[in-house]
Amino acid sequence: MARKTAGIGADAVQKATGKNWDEWCAFLDKVGGKKKTHKEIVAILGEQHGVDPWWQQMVAVGYEQARGLRVKHETTAGFSVSRSKTLDVPIANAFAAWQDKCIRAKWLADPDITVRKATENRSLRITWIDGHSSVEVMFYPKDKDRCQITVQHAKLKNAKQAAKMKAYWGEHLDKLQALLDRQ
Repeated sequence: MARKTAGIGADAVQKATGKNWDEWCAFLDKVGGKKKTHKEIVAILGEQHGVDPWWQQMVAVGYEQARGLRVKHETTAGFSVSRSKTLDVPIANAFAAWQDKCIRAKWLADPDITVRKATENRSLRITWIDGHSSVEVMFYPKDKDRCQITVQHAKLKNAKQAAKMKAYWGEHLDKLQALLDRQ
């Protein structure tokens, strides 16, 4: 098996769970993992092996990817991608660039989004323009003049759309940075 599965190295999974990827895959094969749902695999990892919740998810996803049951960026609700960027502006400026439709239209190709919930300088929950997929934007202060933005785009239909949106968000976060740098 590869030294890395689901983006996590064999040494990291061994240190955190007591088993490496080969051992987890062999165990999950033995208990019929190929025919189990993600939720059932997670339950086995937690109940039978005491793996903590975050690692339950990582091991289950790693196993599913290793056995061809799931591809990169695939979740139980479709596909999900994320991008992040650290900006050299105060968090309030970055938040305003998302929240204010006029500013948003200067950097985002599709500014007519539906903001379902906004927590000032912290997060936005958005229904994307397709009316189906969901975008979560998180804002993290680095210091008084810098912040990090993380965009998580979920419920995408397939791997092709996921790749397209990952590139889209990378490009548009760069445009956001350029706009804010000019202000």
